Amino acid sequence: MLERILGEYEIDTVFHLAAQAIVPIANRNPISTFESNIKGTWSLLEASRRSPTVKQIVSASSDKAYGDHDTLPYSETTPLQGRHPYDVSKSCADLIAQTYAQTYKLPICITRCGNFYGGGDLNWNRIIPGTIRSVLRGERPIIRSDGSFIRDYFYVEDGAAAYMLLAEAMAEQTDLHGEAFNFSNEVQITVHELVRQILSLMESPLKTDILNQADNEIKHQYLSAEKARRILGWTPLFDIESGLRKTISWYRDYFNEKT
Repeated sequence: MLERILGEYEIDTVFHLAAQAIVPIANRNPISTFESNIKGTWSLLEASRRSPTVKQIVSASSDKAYGDHDTLPYSETTPLQGRHPYDVSKSCADLIAQTYAQTYKLPICITRCGNFYGGGDLNWNRIIPGTIRSVLRGERPIIRSDGSFIRDYFYVEDGAAAYMLLAEAMAEQTDLHGEAFNFSNEVQITVHELVRQILSLMESPLKTDILNQADNEIKHQYLSAEKARRILGWTPLFDIESGLRKTISWYRDYFNEKT
């Protein structure tokens, strides 16, 4: 099916973005996550290998592919050592992409980004859309963890722009094939700090409800984007405040339309 679609529509640029991306679901049902994230990757890359029209492939990995490390930030040379189901699925998919680049000379570049956020995400278990929805409903926002987990949050429009920039660079520079690039605002922020910023931007007096139920998750992550800046001339278009403002605006409009 994938090979037929690539040929029928004469696809020359492939963005591999599909994944099961919810950590609690991966913890509950690892096999479906492995099927989607690992088998899905080799299925698409094998179809691309057989397609004469494909000229460049951008394969979305994740900062989770690195697993847990004492030395931060992650650089592209940091070993991929996921230990929990979701992290392992991303480590494996990342290594499979590298295999196709090295062994079959498939024109692949790999992206590793932080936690995406932005309008359009209707998975309310995620901290940003879940917090915004709670505030709009007048309910206390829920934090699944203890609030101290540190993440690298990356606005979705920055991600789309980064993918496009990388694909365009690949079309001009074949020496990029097989390379991995981190994309990040390079800002460390705890879940507590993130929720406080959302509450402030929404001018909400609500207090958080901390469940402290998160498990099988990495405690502290953030990325270095030095390589992307140096080689691709990339810089983010949004900082965390401007990205959150646009995100909050999207959800306000979404819920206004539903009422």
